Amino acid sequence: MFKNSKENTNLKMKFKRCLLLKALTINYLIDMPMYAMDSLQVKVIQVFEIRSEIDPRMTRHVKLGFEEAKKNNADLVIIDLNTYGGMLDDADKIRTMILNFPKPVYVFVNNNAASAGALISIACDSIYMSPGANIGAATVVNGADGQPLPDKYQSYMRSMMRSTAEANKRNPKIAEAMVDPSIEIPGIIAKDKVLTFTTSEAIKNGFCEGEFESIDDLIQKKGFSKANLFYYKPSLTERIIAFFLNPFISSLLILAIIAGIYFEMQTPGVGFPSLVALLAAVLYLIPYYLNGLAQYWEIFLLLIGIFLLAAEIFFVPGFGIVGFLGGILVLLALILVMLNNNWFDFTFVPEKNIVSAIGATSVGLFGFLVIFLFFGAKIVESKSLKKIVLTTSLLEESDLEHANNVDKLIGSLAETVTPLRPVGKVQIHGVVYHAQSDGDFIEKGQKVKVIDVNGNILVVSSRL
Repeated sequence: MFKNSKENTNLKMKFKRCLLLKALTINYLIDMPMYAMDSLQVKVIQVFEIRSEIDPRMTRHVKLGFEEAKKNNADLVIIDLNTYGGMLDDADKIRTMILNFPKPVYVFVNNNAASAGALISIACDSIYMSPGANIGAATVVNGADGQPLPDKYQSYMRSMMRSTAEANKRNPKIAEAMVDPSIEIPGIIAKDKVLTFTTSEAIKNGFCEGEFESIDDLIQKKGFSKANLFYYKPSLTERIIAFFLNPFISSLLILAIIAGIYFEMQTPGVGFPSLVALLAAVLYLIPYYLNGLAQYWEIFLLLIGIFLLAAEIFFVPGFGIVGFLGGILVLLALILVMLNNNWFDFTFVPEKNIVSAIGATSVGLFGFLVIFLFFGAKIVESKSLKKIVLTTSLLEESDLEHANNVDKLIGSLAETVTPLRPVGKVQIHGVVYHAQSDGDFIEKGQKVKVIDVNGNILVVSSRL
């Protein structure tokens, strides 16, 4: 094959040099710091935060963060995480979003990645932690008292932690030990203890790729300083939605809903109170619906309650069992909408959330009672309301003169043409007038006596 041994020797030496060069190149690439390789590829980075309880609102926040990452064609997503955990089903949804995202996702644990936060972190391609941070303690607990739930919940969490760790080439046994205190791993965790890693322990056991002081420190030392950074911030629409999720604002909207329904019951057919109640209900429900809290069955329950109240107003005389049941359903639905329950199952709902929901509804109801006791009649009689609503809708044009001479009607007998609760309408000699009772509820078709006049409103009594 070769002409002489010298040429053969030269070719062999060249071949060996090629193999040596190839080996050196491979070793260089293997030993090359990761940031040097990353910096050649990462041009756009999207950063967003997970810094509160894991619940439907956070699920929506993460979903919008990933949508913006896709919009910006991000090569890398970094999650700035600090959470003590939250709802199991929402943690699963976030975990799935991370695993399915087509580009690398890093998490920077800025102090705490507990419970659901640990699951979310393990789902990321790389985990980085701040000094003094912790990751683990993923036992599923009751939202009310923090006690561990039955094994069916722990088994599901163990399965998710195990499969998520396997997906990212991490030790699945360690992931399970973060949930199950019965798992013992020599040199890592003793039996009857739930595993939680510090930063250095997580690095040692392959559950953290590095320690950094901050997101900026991570970006600089990983060689991403030339990449374009986008920090996700909620849009104006999202801030407005968050504003209406505030318990105090929810209380005001509940007040408007209850008051609107009540004043419509007092003056059937006026329409303006119903419009106020409807607008308040829309502003109340939409933010909770968009954040995954208001379920279809809860909205349906609210509609049933409103239907029963409407039936009480227009079809059933008096305020009896139909109206009472409708009011209870409305209040119950307003509370349930604020809670991430599963068909009245409050297992994973934190006690503070239940207290907050009941408190917001109670404040709204209390506000209505204050308005009813001190300002009810004045609101119905106010000039501002009369400018908005058609208060003479039941009067013929020829009867307006009679309405302007109501002072002369004191002492006259009248008949109620609507229930007085305490406001409604009465008829005198074929002319319909606005009236209010002197305190008692009076049914339709009852004989009453005019005892006073308040503006253009007749004050009547059933005591003849």
